[in-house]
Amino acid sequence: MRVAVLHDYLNQLGGAERVLKSILDIFPGADVYTLLYDEQKTCGIFRGMVKETSFLDRNWIRNRHRAFIPLAPLATRLMRSREKYDLVVSSSAGYAKGIPVDAPCHISYCHTPLRYAWEIEYLKNLPLRPSPLGNTILRPAAWMVARWLRKWDKKAAGRVNVFIANSRFIADKIRAYYGRDAEVVYPPVREDDFYFEPREKQDDYYLMVGRLLYYKCFDVGISAFSAMGKKLVIIGRGPEEEKLKKIANPAFVRFISGVSDSKLRKYYTGARALIFPQVEDFGLVAAEAQMCGLPVLAFQTGGGSEIVENGKTGLLFSEQTPSAIIGAVREFESKKFDRHYIAQYAKKFSEDRFRKELTAAMRKAGAEV
Repeated sequence: MRVAVLHDYLNQLGGAERVLKSILDIFPGADVYTLLYDEQKTCGIFRGMVKETSFLDRNWIRNRHRAFIPLAPLATRLMRSREKYDLVVSSSAGYAKGIPVDAPCHISYCHTPLRYAWEIEYLKNLPLRPSPLGNTILRPAAWMVARWLRKWDKKAAGRVNVFIANSRFIADKIRAYYGRDAEVVYPPVREDDFYFEPREKQDDYYLMVGRLLYYKCFDVGISAFSAMGKKLVIIGRGPEEEKLKKIANPAFVRFISGVSDSKLRKYYTGARALIFPQVEDFGLVAAEAQMCGLPVLAFQTGGGSEIVENGKTGLLFSEQTPSAIIGAVREFESKKFDRHYIAQYAKKFSEDRFRKELTAAMRKAGAEV
């Protein structure tokens, strides 16, 4: 069976790319189509698998691809392949599902509908961020771009035969935006890399992990821990890095980047808890942390609420504010959490479970997997 796998961008190694690798393990030999590909930044994991990229795949674009979001629909349309496939699987948070690859069945594993089209606040993360000029010219243009992207995204969704969502939170969005139902299959955590290792005592720090993007609320965490005078370790890099470092008190907040999975596991194992204040589509970081037995203090909206068993594997808080995080930390420190139970609970996010549920969902959709 000839299979094509579509993915938005391969210029970083985050949660979506880890899911893509698990999909490709199910379909060895599949051809990968993606708008951008950076072999170095994806650690060579997809070497030899990428069949075609778009005209946006240029060195000077890869690190600032968000500035070219209005061109992404055109880039997908021009990637028209002459190859014939038996099955197309897209791993998409936006554009990949619109790449025109011919097959009788297209199954989309949806991380989220296109954020820039449906949730206008994500446009704040574009290079069009408001300034004295942006407030009068660029901001209205961004709203027009969003309306146009929304029309494109609905049309691209029409190319998909079956949607599979990465959380109930995203299944609800698929229903609201596209009028389509979606089965839920949670993303996988690699148990070989993230596993429970008992310790007599945890170190005296809390942890935040992820790409340093505005919507992940690292600034809220920094404010909370500076106010409490407690140690916070932030692991990640991204466009908000310099801004965050300026507001962080180095006596309490430490930034780390370039961490391997084995070292990240050690940070998970040593921390008191993971702080997770953002609204995520799923939140693979939180699932990884729990696989290592780490309690998670998460905002109650979004995928995080589907990962945390409130009161047993962590705590949920109701506002994305420093005071809400402070309250959650104080409550956490007044309770005891069984790290072995947390790690066992997190096995529902295993790779083996993902493969079984995904292939079952695909067979249910009529694919010969």
